This record gives sequence, structure tokens and C-alpha cells, in this order.
Amino acid sequence: MSKFWIILGHTYMSKLKSKSFIVTTVITLLIIIGLANLTNIIEFFEKKEEADKIAVIDETGSLFEPLSVQFAAMNEDFELILYEEGEKEGEKAVETGDFSGLLILSFDEENLPKAVYKAMSVSNISSTMTIENALQQLKTQLAAGQIQLTQEQLAKLYEPVEMEKIALEENAKTAEELNQARGLVYVLLFVIYFAVILYANMIAMEVATEKSSRVMEILISSVSPIKQMFAKILGVGLLSLTQLALLLAVGYYFVKRNLENLEGGFFSFFGFGDVPVATIIYAVVFFVLGYFLYATLAAFLGSLVSRIEDVNQMIMPMTFLVVAGFLLAMFGLSNPEAGYITVTSYIPFFTPMLMFMRVGMLNLPVWEPLAGIGILIVTIIILAVFGARVYRGGVLMYGKSNSFKDIKRALQLTKNE
Repeated sequence: MSKFWIILGHTYMSKLKSKSFIVTTVITLLIIIGLANLTNIIEFFEKKEEADKIAVIDETGSLFEPLSVQFAAMNEDFELILYEEGEKEGEKAVETGDFSGLLILSFDEENLPKAVYKAMSVSNISSTMTIENALQQLKTQLAAGQIQLTQEQLAKLYEPVEMEKIALEENAKTAEELNQARGLVYVLLFVIYFAVILYANMIAMEVATEKSSRVMEILISSVSPIKQMFAKILGVGLLSLTQLALLLAVGYYFVKRNLENLEGGFFSFFGFGDVPVATIIYAVVFFVLGYFLYATLAAFLGSLVSRIEDVNQMIMPMTFLVVAGFLLAMFGLSNPEAGYITVTSYIPFFTPMLMFMRVGMLNLPVWEPLAGIGILIVTIIILAVFGARVYRGGVLMYGKSNSFKDIKRALQLTKNE
């Protein structure tokens, strides 16, 4: 048993000290810190820049002033300037950089505003949307005046309808609780998805690398291939937990620190307030089981190849399974009660993401997540027993191996031992 722990420790420490692991961890940490401070970064650069100036030619003689009022109320990053030197001169001023755009105002046949906007590029959606929205509000006001609507009547027309959402099912989650659950599930689904993709691939690469360097021939003479497989799975598993714990701790710290600046938008829609303890427990359980499911699959697939170049081709079907489960979970976030989501949540390779998504979004009876956990455990055991037999023969196979027919060869080698 001591040899098992030696391989586990070696796998963990060698990966932990590798330059690739350190570099990717540092880069990921910087990305997380940047995202958590995104509002501060945007504000820093916005303070350095002057407001964009838009030249306005008002052919009506009456639209510039009310449009300026609308514009100022909507966006402070743009400044409207009345331009009286003609359209050609205005175009030249835009070309020389004196103005970011030229706006020409006029009336249509119904005496309502219309406009032409000219700029060197119309790729700046922020400016064009601001202009369109301001013009739309101005047009609404003028149209309301033509049919003699008061401001109170106009406000009543645009007043949103009151609609209270009440779930009749006992203990059903409210709309606010669903938004909160959706946010947590959304984030954790990404964690599960990328962890499975990254670390399962790492296991397959580890096995293939040892085979390509003939280190495997030395290892199998002193340690059984089954011990090697599970030592590598656990070693990389500990590595993944180390990295994820570091990333989540840093992310949590900076999100809490900047929570006031992050109010609204993403963090408003996906509330991260009081997260139920049960949801966190299910997230950990399904993450761990999902990792072992795909890690075991990746280990024996990696044992079938002799060249590192063949690893990606061999594990591609496994990658498709992970991607399919992730996409189904993304679709399920908007309708977690859909029949196809319920059925596929019991398919082992989709269960880690889909069952967790359903647990987070719905009030399921206890037996459903427990059934999903049981299905995963049974599948992992079956896959581990079968995978160990394939791994035992696969590590002895050399030459071009990039077909699933090699599984049969690996099993035959195991029987012949």
C-alpha cells in the first residue's frame, strides 16, 4: 500500500510544482481578480477619457434643445454640440477627429423626428443606441402632444403591468429564490464543466506521457497497474481541489470586497445572498462524483495510446459527453422541469451537471438526488472495475493506438497475464 501513496504523492507534487500548473493558476487568478474588479477598471479608464462630442445639425430649429435634455439624462459620456456650418463641413470635422459623429435632425411627413447619423465607424453600439433611445423618447413626447395626451396619461401608458408570481406547489421556490439558485447553479456548472475537461485530460496525458517515455515498463514491474491508475486519479484529484480551493477563495474575497460596486446587472439578477447549505453539499458531492466518473474513463482511455499526439483523439468522445451535459444544463436553467431534462438527469454521464441543476432550481423529493448519487456511484464502480482491466492491459500496448478496438486487445492482454 505504501507504493500506492508514493505514486499518489509523486503525481500530486510533480504536477503542483510544474511550470504549466503555476502559470495557468496565476493567469486564472489574475482573470478572476480582473473580473471581480471590472467595474473599478472601467471607471478608471472612463475618468481618463473626455466625453465624445457629437455635432448636431438641426434642420428643424426646434429639436436640438429637447434632444439635449433627453441625451443628458440618459448618458453623460457623450456631448451634443449644435453645428451650423453645413453637412459637408461637418463630415470633414468628423474625418479630422474634431467630432466622433455628425447627427442631422429633421421632420418626417407626420412632423415627427427623424435623423441621419454619420461617423467614421458605426461599431460603437453605445453611442448609436443612446441616440436612438433619446430620439424615440422625444418622438413619443411629440406624438403624445399631437393627440393631446398629458404627461400623466403618457406615464400611465408606459407604466409596467403588475404581475405577482405565486407557486401553488407546496414549498416551491419564489421567483427571487429561483434567481438566486440560478446564479449559484450557473457558476458551479462552469466549475464542474471546466474541472472535468481540464483534469480528466490531465490524467490521460499523464498516462500517455509515461508510456511514451517507457517509464511504464519500470513502474509495472514494481507496482500493479490498478494501483497506478487509482493513485494517478486521486493525485490529480487532490491537485484539482487545491487549485479550485485557491481560485474560489480569491474569487470570493474580491467579490465580497467589491460587492457594493457590483450591485445591479449580473449580481442583481443572479443574487448570491443566503445560499442553502444543502445546495452547497450537493454541489460538492456531484462535483466529486463527476470528477471520478470522467477521471476513471480518461485513465483507461489514456492507457490505450502510446503517443501524446493521440490522446486528444482518443478522449474526444468523452469530451463530447461533457459538452453535451453542459449544454443540456444551460438549456435546463430556463426550464428545469422539462421532460428531457428529467430523463437525461438519470443518465450517468449527464447526472453530475443535470441532477445538480435540478436540485438547485427545484424542490425535489430526497429520493431523486439520492437516486442520482446512487447511479453515479454504481457507474463509477463498474467503470473502475472495467477500466482497471483495460488499464492493466493497455499500459503494455505500444505502437499506433487510436481506435476503440484497442480496448479488446487490452482486455486480451489482461487475461493472458
